[in-house]
Amino acid sequence: MNRRDSLKALVVGGISTSVLLDACKQPATDNKGTAANTDAAKATDHPDRMAEEKVADKQVMDQPKFFTANEMATITILGDIIIPKDAISGSASDAKVPDFIEFIVKDMPEHQVPMRGGLRWLDMQCLKRYEKAFKDCSHTQQMEMVDEIAWPKKAKPGMHQGVSFFNLMRNLTATGFYTSEIGVKDVGYMGNTPNQWNGVPDDVLKQYNLAYTEKELKECVSFDKKA
Repeated sequence: MNRRDSLKALVVGGISTSVLLDACKQPATDNKGTAANTDAAKATDHPDRMAEEKVADKQVMDQPKFFTANEMATITILGDIIIPKDAISGSASDAKVPDFIEFIVKDMPEHQVPMRGGLRWLDMQCLKRYEKAFKDCSHTQQMEMVDEIAWPKKAKPGMHQGVSFFNLMRNLTATGFYTSEIGVKDVGYMGNTPNQWNGVPDDVLKQYNLAYTEKELKECVSFDKKA
């Protein structure tokens, strides 16, 4: 199972962290991704939003930016390492995950210190090793650093803060991606869309020695064999 499939299973299986459980706090999405993108204000006008939700979302979005430009650059790089673009869909940044994370840390302030502290920790580690901040390191150097904190059971002593930060970053990235239009399509979620049931397949009926009666076919079952 590759990284994207693992994250998809986490979300679809409903066994993610409290971040996913609290995802209901995020605003509705529009056709460009999460509501925390540059067109976020449009989401507050969604007809399904309650008045209280619109007010709360606007209060969050009206706050000054939390992350600096350098921090956002690092978040973007990390997000695309966690969920890169592939043949199926776009990357985390394509789904505007960095903007989602900016929204979430303002909506859920308990994530502000862990995120900012983790970003600082990451830069300090890279400065010691490569004499560069994480965003300025080569891709090889970035992956070397990530590999040290992405696998909790394999992490060396002294990497605890980095492991905790990367766990949070991974959870936020997965939540942002799989609540965006790109992520929803990647999962294959159809929602409340009408479908056509073509009856129990013939091979299943034969397996259990069953068959539709002429009356059932005429009165109860209506389907197109070509569908």
